[in-house]
Amino acid sequence: MEEIFNEYNTNALLKKLDEDLKKTLSEKRYNHSIGVMNKAIELAKIYKVDINKAKLVGLAHDIGKELSKEEKLKYVTENNIEVDEIESINIGLLHGKIGADICKKKYGFTKDMQNAIAYHTVGNKNMDLLAKIIFVADKIEEGRKYKDEEKLKRLDEARKIANENIDKAVLYEIDMSLEYTLKKNELIHPDSIYTRNKIIIDFE
Repeated sequence: MEEIFNEYNTNALLKKLDEDLKKTLSEKRYNHSIGVMNKAIELAKIYKVDINKAKLVGLAHDIGKELSKEEKLKYVTENNIEVDEIESINIGLLHGKIGADICKKKYGFTKDMQNAIAYHTVGNKNMDLLAKIIFVADKIEEGRKYKDEEKLKRLDEARKIANENIDKAVLYEIDMSLEYTLKKNELIHPDSIYTRNKIIIDFE
């Protein structure tokens, strides 16, 4: 039977998680995690998603982010985490899967919470509302600042869309990410394309 996260055990787990993250993340990454948690709570209220889960996942989503390349490779090997071709080249993408596994084993996160962490890097066509909220909150949390006026305008637009339609917000963020990745001539993970196509098909 999966854990039910009520206010009491959520607060206890948040305290433990917060203590662990302060020890393992840089100040900048920790502050980002707090920002994502706060934005996830905000969006969870709009879309009627479990706020306790949104809090925990928002805070924990980058728990594996600052492991070194060697540590990431060691972790996926020792924990039998499947690595696809793109992830084997862009090791940084693995922090979602690693974070999901850490949170399952160390904090008892439920499957939907694990998926939300695993999917927040490139998306997934099977994302539920919680996963979509974390995916978007990661991109629009209030700590995000840009000096570039065009990027700032896009961030404001993304925040506006997120409050109105979470699917359109996911699509908007994927499109911006694809544009950026193409300009840099970098590899695109197919899950981003599958996610984009699924949302567009569902709109039709």
